[in-house]
Amino acid sequence: MALIFIDINTALAYDIGYYYVISERWRIMPTVPFICPKGGVGKTTTCLTVALQLVKEGASVTIIDADPNMPMTKWAAGGFCPPGLRIISGITENNIAGKIREAAKVDPFVFVDLEGTAAKIVVHALMEADYVIVPMRGSYLDAEEAAKAIALIHDQELSLQRHAPNYRLPYAILFTGTPTAYTTRTTTSLRKSLTSQGISIFDTEMCERDAFRALFTFKRPLEQQDPDLVPGLEQASANAKAVACEVLERLSKEIAA
Repeated sequence: MALIFIDINTALAYDIGYYYVISERWRIMPTVPFICPKGGVGKTTTCLTVALQLVKEGASVTIIDADPNMPMTKWAAGGFCPPGLRIISGITENNIAGKIREAAKVDPFVFVDLEGTAAKIVVHALMEADYVIVPMRGSYLDAEEAAKAIALIHDQELSLQRHAPNYRLPYAILFTGTPTAYTTRTTTSLRKSLTSQGISIFDTEMCERDAFRALFTFKRPLEQQDPDLVPGLEQASANAKAVACEVLERLSKEIAA
């Protein structure tokens, strides 16, 4: 896979022979919240990984750091935040909508890293969303928590459909923390169950890798990590690129719809 960005507003993603052209509509899209009521599912790591991959390929990305623990802000304070990535902190339920809209005027990609609870601030973020990513580990307990996020998304759809009957808020589950060498029976079973319910799921998974944890340990992008300290950097980079490419693919399909 390879991602080739023409400029900030126009991107060309090349994936196994298929081209996805992302045009000027990036000026109004996308805002992508990463949500899950359960903590520890790799939500923040996934958000940062995808953002860094897009920036690496030439895009500009804003991350709205809406987690009270401010993990993104602390990461950026390490001094290795690339020029194409902006982290906006000081987010509350009263200002998140305005911060998202301001960011969307500057950068074509706006990601929102939300706290791992079903708080009111999540509802405000969903009101500004164009697509939602729900990270989930491969367990039935995590699936139950992800179901709460999906229910919240559907509630948001119903609320806005009162005024815009055709409104829909697309989303997909992204499996995280999965083994690199095999697929567990539980994950396979969950995929079948969720698919049978009509729930969209990423084909790509964010695997369990030391290199992804090292993002926050050493507070620097994958390509700036020390290979003597962090194993599997090449594999992690390939995994990050695959996830980012599928994110672009899914967003491009929403544009075309």
